[in-house]
Amino acid sequence: MKTVKNEKKSVSKIAKKKSVAVKTTKKPAPQKDRGLVIVITGNGKGKTTAAFGQALRAIGQGYKVFVLQFMKGRKYGEFLAAEKYLPRLTIRLSGLDSFVMRNNPAPIDIELAHKGLEIAKKAIMSGKYNMIILDEINVALDFKLIKLREVIDLIKNKPPELDLILTGRYAPEEIIKLADTVSEVHEVKHHYNAGIKDRAGIEY
Repeated sequence: MKTVKNEKKSVSKIAKKKSVAVKTTKKPAPQKDRGLVIVITGNGKGKTTAAFGQALRAIGQGYKVFVLQFMKGRKYGEFLAAEKYLPRLTIRLSGLDSFVMRNNPAPIDIELAHKGLEIAKKAIMSGKYNMIILDEINVALDFKLIKLREVIDLIKNKPPELDLILTGRYAPEEIIKLADTVSEVHEVKHHYNAGIKDRAGIEY
């Protein structure tokens, strides 16, 4: 019986020591939220759509989102929805409603892309927004409408807490290296190949 009592006492002492150790152990300080750089690229359909899905999720959490659409001059469905129903979503267009020649862009296309980049810079540094989407900026870079160095500087100098999303095929390797998350959308099958034309609510 004495042996049992002694064992109980020693176990009790060990338990107390463990309890004290647990209580005095400090938890690591939680890291402050850091804004992400997300790239959505690839030759498949749905890059802009994916970015706007992310925007909708952010708006649902009470965040404000700004979108600059390069090389687009037409109000697509997302623009019309923002105007009617989404006061926390601001969209600006910076392009014409026409195709841009990849190897020979018109001066107006270059000018509008530069203006768009300046608008994006101001929005990024304004502190008004929690998330900013630069839609089709990768294509604008590939078409040499804007300079890669400027976009790299923009990413590096953004406010730490801001989420920045860059979309469009042909994402440069330098941009990919700076990103926290990169998604590549591959085309497996497309309805265009079956002769189905653009549809409202699908393409625009």
